[in-house]
Amino acid sequence: MLHIYSKNTTMTAKEENKTSNIKTFNPVNSIKRAGDIRAVGSKWAIVTSVGKVTWGTRRERVEIFRKGLPYETIEVIGQKANLPVKQVLHYFGFAQTTYNKKKRENDLLSVRDSEVVLVLSEVLDFGLEVFNNEKEKFHRWLKKPNLSLGGVAPESLFDSISGILEVQNALNRVEYGNMA
Repeated sequence: MLHIYSKNTTMTAKEENKTSNIKTFNPVNSIKRAGDIRAVGSKWAIVTSVGKVTWGTRRERVEIFRKGLPYETIEVIGQKANLPVKQVLHYFGFAQTTYNKKKRENDLLSVRDSEVVLVLSEVLDFGLEVFNNEKEKFHRWLKKPNLSLGGVAPESLFDSISGILEVQNALNRVEYGNMA
């Protein structure tokens, strides 16, 4: 039994717990809660006319982008980011006519482009969470020059994985109250 000594009183740990309003930390409960959260995991999704593509782990993401995504997912990204398709096509380096032809033929994006779409989708979903699902605020933040990103608008970094991850880092800073 643990005894707590102070200048004036001596009490056992049980007595201390009864008199204190502070909850004791139980690492077993904490580990169980973290495991439950990890088991559920984050689920991301992109809905297209072909169907819904979902993933919850990086391994699942790799499997999806290796198979390729339909070209129309570029439109989905445009809707999530509130960007015109023409601007999203510019980030991917596609001409509008090429995009229209590939979409009409139900062609698939390359592995690299599919990966960019999936990572960008995750970051856009995370951004909405950070802004408490207030789309207008989040979309304004995407368009506004940001000091933590070197004075450029977050959406201007959507052309590469590194740029998208920088936007994610800025969103992490916003979430935790740091300047972003």
